[in-house]
Amino acid sequence: MSDNVYVYGVGMIKFGKHLDLGVKQLTGEALKLVLEDCGLEQKDIEAAWFSNTGWGMSAFQHSIRAQVALTANGLDKIPMVNVENACASGSTALHSAWMAVKAGVYDCALAIGAEKMYFEAKTKKDKEKSFQGFIAGTDVEETMKWIEAWKASEKKRREEEAGKAGEPGADVKKKGDKKGHSVFMDFYAHGARNHMKKYGTTQRQLAAIASKAHNNSTLNPLAQYTFPQTIEQVMQDREVAFPLTRAMCAPVGDGAAAAIVCSERFLKQHPSQRAVRILASILKSGSRVGEDNICERAAKTAYEIAGLGPEDIHVAEVHDATAFGELHQTEQMGFCEVGEGGPLAERGDTSLGGKIPVNTSGGLISRGHPIGASGLAQTYELITQLRGEAGKRQVENARIAMAENGGGTLGQGEAAMNIHIYEKP
Repeated sequence: MSDNVYVYGVGMIKFGKHLDLGVKQLTGEALKLVLEDCGLEQKDIEAAWFSNTGWGMSAFQHSIRAQVALTANGLDKIPMVNVENACASGSTALHSAWMAVKAGVYDCALAIGAEKMYFEAKTKKDKEKSFQGFIAGTDVEETMKWIEAWKASEKKRREEEAGKAGEPGADVKKKGDKKGHSVFMDFYAHGARNHMKKYGTTQRQLAAIASKAHNNSTLNPLAQYTFPQTIEQVMQDREVAFPLTRAMCAPVGDGAAAAIVCSERFLKQHPSQRAVRILASILKSGSRVGEDNICERAAKTAYEIAGLGPEDIHVAEVHDATAFGELHQTEQMGFCEVGEGGPLAERGDTSLGGKIPVNTSGGLISRGHPIGASGLAQTYELITQLRGEAGKRQVENARIAMAENGGGTLGQGEAAMNIHIYEKP
């Protein structure tokens, strides 16, 4: 068993719309970057975990995605494991590689994730197909029932509104009707409305979170979006599902990211001043029963293993598929009391220079969310911060970092979640 496990190298391509690149090419670029980052060669990697969720749906490449993507880039013969765990796939690949090194099975392992999510849609049907893939991160049978019930409810609402206005009926489309979006946006919007009702959270506070993400991303050359947004601009953007506007939601895009983890023995054989220790690596699953705060459970376990508390964290990356996602997770991770996530953000406590900077990369909202790569992109950002190499977005004196990456929906919470805590040696 290895006493300590380290992140030895990280690599990440610029997230965005790469129409000319497929999963093989995206994987190859991330693999090249992670090896260049730490000066290793492919022969040094003893095993690999490959994260991807959509290649099967988009191109029917099921079953052996790791073997196809990695051997196409010269990495072959070693053990390869295919990882699919919804939006938590990338961090699950990292957790699995960490676990194998921790157990002493390997001394040097690769976690790599790539996702091709953006295709130039020619028709409305093409766009709808791209959103259908998100449903796979839920209990599909239950979600389809929910969608049908929602459609029936919306039809009735429109009929009633049309009747009151003296208009011809439900078939008349309302001006400003929503464009297609992921079913998860409706889940997040529902959670946000409940939080607003219970704690007095405001849409402006959610906008403050999104504005911060957009402004942070202007300092991150690898982010998908690199333009600033004021709180007012976020609030005035097109509504997706109240209270969420488009600027509060993560975009669709392509990307790849990777991390190499190693044992203490490997680090002694290959000395590096840039290696970062993994203090805790936690994977939890959700529950169908009651209100399950999976993030609270996972964070508590991570803190106990690391011997730390939320007050010890200097910088964090959390799963902000929407602005409400960040608000909720900062509460569950203990950065503030439950119900205080809105004021925490509005005060600037989660901004660069604040009490606990969150999503310095721009988060999913602006850095982007190519599903299989997102968890490893969080790792890339935090390792960069702890190395002191983050440039204009550098958090001063950052020594302890924490990542939260959730995936899918089950019951009233996420289906899977990883928490990682890192320490600068």
